[in-house]
Amino acid sequence: MPHHQTALRLIAPVAVLALTLTACGGGDTADAKSKGTAQAKTSPSPEPTSGGEMGTGESATGKVAEDPGEVTYEVLAQKVEVGTEAEAAKAVSEPDKVKGKALAVAYVKYTHKSGPALTEGSDVHDGTTVFADGQRGTVLIGASEDAAGCEDPYDVESWKQGESHVFCETYVVPANAKSVEVHWSEEDGEPYIWKFPNG
Repeated sequence: MPHHQTALRLIAPVAVLALTLTACGGGDTADAKSKGTAQAKTSPSPEPTSGGEMGTGESATGKVAEDPGEVTYEVLAQKVEVGTEAEAAKAVSEPDKVKGKALAVAYVKYTHKSGPALTEGSDVHDGTTVFADGQRGTVLIGASEDAAGCEDPYDVESWKQGESHVFCETYVVPANAKSVEVHWSEEDGEPYIWKFPNG
C-alpha cells in the first residue's frame, strides 16, 4: 500500500529515527550487493543490466510493481545535502542518539517512462537508501517533506507517463563521512549507485 506511512508522518511532531536496520537486513545484504556490483564491474559492459555505479547526471532505468501494474521509471540521484550535527540534534526526538552524526538529504528525480498511469501514489522511492563511506545510514522518517524542492510521495495521486517528481530521503550519517552514496534498486535487483563527495 503506498499510503502505509502517511499516519506516522502526520502525527510525528519531530522526525523519528528508525533504529530497525538490523531487522531490515540493512548491513550484510547491502554489503553483499556492493561486493557483487564490484565483481560485475570487472567484466566490461556498455551498460549495466541491473545495478552498478552511475556517473554524475546519469540516469538508471528500472521497473516497479505498482497498482494498477508494472511501471518503468527513469531514476536520477540529483544531489545530497549534508547538514550539521546541530541540525541533526534539533530534528530528532532523542538528540543523544545522533551525536557525531549529520542529516543527509538525497534528492532523487523519478520519471514515469512507460506503464499505466498511477492514481493512488507510487512505491518507486521505497528502493532508495543512503550510504556514507560504504555504510548504510539510518533513515529519518518524516523529515524531508519540508525541504525546498522535495515533494511528498504520498501527495502525488496522479502520475502519467512522461511526468517527473523529485522525492527526498533523509538519513542520519557520520558527520565526518568523506562521501555519501545514493542507492536505488528494483525489487531483488542490484543497486544503482551515485557517489557524492561530502564537503
